[in-house]
Amino acid sequence: MDVALRPVHDSDLPVFYRQMNDPEALRMAAFTPEDPADRDRFDAHWAHIRSSPGIVARTVLADGDVVGTASVYGEAGEREVTYWIDRACWGKGIATAALRALLAEVTDRPLYARVAEDNAGSLRVLRKCGFEVTGKARAYAPGRGAETDELVLGLER
Repeated sequence: MDVALRPVHDSDLPVFYRQMNDPEALRMAAFTPEDPADRDRFDAHWAHIRSSPGIVARTVLADGDVVGTASVYGEAGEREVTYWIDRACWGKGIATAALRALLAEVTDRPLYARVAEDNAGSLRVLRKCGFEVTGKARAYAPGRGAETDELVLGLER
């Protein structure tokens, strides 16, 4: 499968909105928007992302189809990666390939990531890309409606 990144296009946003409203994906991601179905808030969020020079946001393509997003955001020394892959594409190596491509494009280090402790798939992706667990936290996760354990990971090189 050919995985590539490109800048976000307007036509990607309805696909992202659909993907980010999948109940199972929301539960797995855990740390999601309070109300992912709020389209106005979704549109405002993406308008901010796309207009912020410090945010690198990319559309993930698999064999030419839009299957998710991958981004880096935050202040120098505290920048984080985030990604979202359509649940239909989980377990196919797409997230790992997309994150590797993003890390090749954004060479700032250190970089950080956060993942629900029980999200084994995402934790595996981050570890394959060189991230190591550096800490643990517990916070309210809107995607689960409950306090959830979270791992903090870092990538130094």
